[in-house]
Amino acid sequence: MDKKIKYDKLIRDKIPAIIKNSGKDCVTRVLSDMEYKEFLYRKLQEEVDEFLADDNISELADITEVILAILELKKSSPQEMETIRLKKLKERGGFKKKLLLKEVINN
Repeated sequence: MDKKIKYDKLIRDKIPAIIKNSGKDCVTRVLSDMEYKEFLYRKLQEEVDEFLADDNISELADITEVILAILELKKSSPQEMETIRLKKLKERGGFKKKLLLKEVINN
């Protein structure tokens, strides 16, 4: 009897071919736009969790790939995100000073 493992998770485009080339079969389907958004957000959380567990730059690359897919879904671009990032950097700064806000005192 064939052993099946259920996943129900968003995968990269070349994964089905990689699975088939390893001598296995897989079942996939194309998601609707609404489902795609939901699964992209789940994938983002999965990749962030993996990065936090492994502290590996490879996981940051996976996070970036998911972010790029989300930008495309939202009809945005990496350039638009970079513009927003730079505006925030100019207005609020970055994280280079390693500042931890302990408290704010109301006078």
